[in-house]
Amino acid sequence: MSKGHAGTALYAALAEMGFFPVEELKTHYANGSRLSGHVSHHLPGVDFSTGALGHGISAAVGMAYAAKKDGKKFRAFAVLGDGECDEGSVWEAAMFANHFRLDNLVAIVDHNYMQSLDFCENTLELEDFASRWKAFGWNVEEVNGNDHAALKTAFGRIESYDNHKPSVIVADTVKGCGIRFMQNDILWHYRFPHDGWEYDCAVNELHKVKPDGVEDPYTPNGIPCPTLPAETDDIGNDHTYSYTWDTTYPEQMRRVTAGPGTSEKIKPVNHT
Repeated sequence: MSKGHAGTALYAALAEMGFFPVEELKTHYANGSRLSGHVSHHLPGVDFSTGALGHGISAAVGMAYAAKKDGKKFRAFAVLGDGECDEGSVWEAAMFANHFRLDNLVAIVDHNYMQSLDFCENTLELEDFASRWKAFGWNVEEVNGNDHAALKTAFGRIESYDNHKPSVIVADTVKGCGIRFMQNDILWHYRFPHDGWEYDCAVNELHKVKPDGVEDPYTPNGIPCPTLPAETDDIGNDHTYSYTWDTTYPEQMRRVTAGPGTSEKIKPVNHT
């Protein structure tokens, strides 16, 4: 796990596997909780802290390299965010992995087009992201990252490669997918749903798009009497840093946008 702010998914998996009580999940992000905003090695089941973004892929490369040298058959997987790929350490690791033919290494990049306080292309352009990985010698699979079946198929295709190259799955996603007030809203890059309408509406909207065969052990029937947002609640507003950015720099830096609360793809900003 390199994109440590996705720790909630890891915490849930670790709790279900018995590393700590499921009840402790309720302490996530609370002061003094070991379920911190970024994953910490103080938690059972976690060997590597996150927080300095761009380092997780280097750790995975080291694990894959050690496995090759020791003649072991295990594989290393790293989950990255697209924003952390601004870090030079990511591309140093990518070059190393290709040079040493680490075909036992798989990176999965959550390409949700957002980082920190804005869209990636308004922060530091990634350009043709998949082509960049190809240029560094990796096998590349581009899929809809919000589709679990598509992800499963991509992992299967990786198994068929025999060119001794590392592989990356570029998972094209919409941040907050399935929850209308979260989709494409940078506010939810660093915010979690609080008790009240945020939590109630999020749970019920996820139930509407829950795939067949998936069970919710915590709220199996959703929230029966949900609290609803008021007209004055902050929904559908543009929270990106560049929305109100006033600069004398001669080039346009706010280059892309997407409607907050929608599932639309990012699109160029019309400055005319």
